[in-house]
Amino acid sequence: QVQLVESGGGLVQAGGSLRLACAASGRASSNYVMGWFRQAPGKEREFVAAINWSGGSTSYADSVKGRFTISRDNAKNTEYLQMNSLKPEDTAVYYCAANTRLRYYTSSLIQDYDYWGQGTQVTVSS
Repeated sequence: QVQLVESGGGLVQAGGSLRLACAASGRASSNYVMGWFRQAPGKEREFVAAINWSGGSTSYADSVKGRFTISRDNAKNTEYLQMNSLKPEDTAVYYCAANTRLRYYTSSLIQDYDYWGQGTQVTVSS
């Protein structure tokens, strides 16, 4: 079992930055892939970024590439999402997710992730 708790969401103006954190408990996070997804009102949940167990492999959605950075600190069982140059279209609930079946390769597929956090709201004003 893995429990995930996100933090760091909030309201920010367009062009600003936020840093999300996801604390994992239960099974050691160094054993699996972690990711971030988001869901805007009236839209389906979508992939944002993922990172493998060591942090040596990352992947991003095209819409955030170059603006967002995913990282992890296995000693703290925590992953992060640094979000820069935020746009109003980044407004969504952001979810942390764990893929305990993968370790070396990231995945962008929602169905590959078996544990989810409760989500944290990010609102970007224009």
